Amino acid sequence: MGDRARLSRRQFVGSAAAAGAHLALSSPAGGAAGGKADDLNVAIIGTGTEGRVLINCCLKMPNVRFKAVCDIWQYSRRYASRLLGKFGHEVNVYTDYRDMLASEKDLDAAIVATPDWMHAEHTIACLQAGLHVYCEKEMSNSLAEAAKMVRASREAGRLLQIGHQRRSNPRYVHARQHLLREAKLLGRITHAYGQWNRAKRAMLGWPKKYVMDDAALKKYGYDSMLRFRNWRWFKKYGGGPIVDLGSHQIDVFGWFLNARPTRVMASGGLDFYKPPKWKPREWYDNVLTTYEYDTPDGVARAFYQVLTTTSARGYYETFMGEDGTLQMSEDPRKCRVFAEAHLINPDGTHPWDKWVRKGYLAKQPAEEAPAAADPTDAILAMYGESKPPVTWLMPVKVEQTFHGPHLKNFFDAVRAGKPERLNCPADVGYETAATVLRVNEAVEAGRTLTFKESDLKV
Repeated sequence: MGDRARLSRRQFVGSAAAAGAHLALSSPAGGAAGGKADDLNVAIIGTGTEGRVLINCCLKMPNVRFKAVCDIWQYSRRYASRLLGKFGHEVNVYTDYRDMLASEKDLDAAIVATPDWMHAEHTIACLQAGLHVYCEKEMSNSLAEAAKMVRASREAGRLLQIGHQRRSNPRYVHARQHLLREAKLLGRITHAYGQWNRAKRAMLGWPKKYVMDDAALKKYGYDSMLRFRNWRWFKKYGGGPIVDLGSHQIDVFGWFLNARPTRVMASGGLDFYKPPKWKPREWYDNVLTTYEYDTPDGVARAFYQVLTTTSARGYYETFMGEDGTLQMSEDPRKCRVFAEAHLINPDGTHPWDKWVRKGYLAKQPAEEAPAAADPTDAILAMYGESKPPVTWLMPVKVEQTFHGPHLKNFFDAVRAGKPERLNCPADVGYETAATVLRVNEAVEAGRTLTFKESDLKV
């Protein structure tokens, strides 16, 4: 394909995005040489662990063609390019993203999966080069840089999706749209709870044959291989576990509650990973935080914990209301809905049965009754213990990997030229970044911090 054809293709796809709601397209014009009309040519910047996860998701999607791979570390470049080559993707390999953007003239979109502190620089450069961008979360570890990303997307007229993938997960979409909005199964939601716990682990290492020399590390802003490989633990590069892990779930709090936070209080510290037993880190290894939200139904409080010393009970989000409780997770085994016992009708029927008939819920198979009454039941009744809730299931299967639906949403929106179809556009990603980054500020301040509306939007 000649330079003129390549340029006209990018302009055509870009004009569709800029037109937004005024223009709907079934696919971009043209396509890679020998490809289909709706093929998208994609580059990826950052091919470490997360970048490889996204590559593997894209490999399962038709009409997504990788054309370029960029990473400052030879090990990651080599791994990604060889992986893509096995699946027939002929890619050019780059160390510096500026060389990639200067050389590649047939790209439609870029995936940015670099450390958080570089998200803004890489994303803005791609947007200004005329590319649509899928950027991993956190949007940035700097709110000022995140704001620049929002403005750059608007000015370039290009789509920017932030990688809060639960917003495209069919199970989460079903729970929010049907169980909470339509059926209002929980009644008034008063509280939410979330956690992500991980077992203790040592710092990441690296193959000796792939050590970057001091000059290369310095050129790209790192002072050692230790910090380069473990950037998430250092304040220059990331936001610590509350950002790496908690951001996904704190994003769900506001999304499901249909509200923005008004206050946050937090406690945390670097209490466990201390030298000489552990190599030095900077960010808090545990954080406990509470948000307050003004929802349409009244105040709701949401508590979140992130621990890096135990894996007990893993990760999930729970929403608690007067009539029921909803537990969500990317792990389908943890997705449940619990109905309060007071909902059962005198004749033994249940008001939620109609939602089973609509396919929104499924009944959990009944357990066999115990051979004899447990004497504990009588004791608990004496103390006014509530009757246990009834467990229901969500009949929603997710065939794709966790990130697959979110990437598909991005590519579909690019093809259609419809920014409003993005499930996590730049302004939503910014609001979540502002909500989450404030937690570290609250820990440092040692007091409750408040949010103004202007804190949460650009």
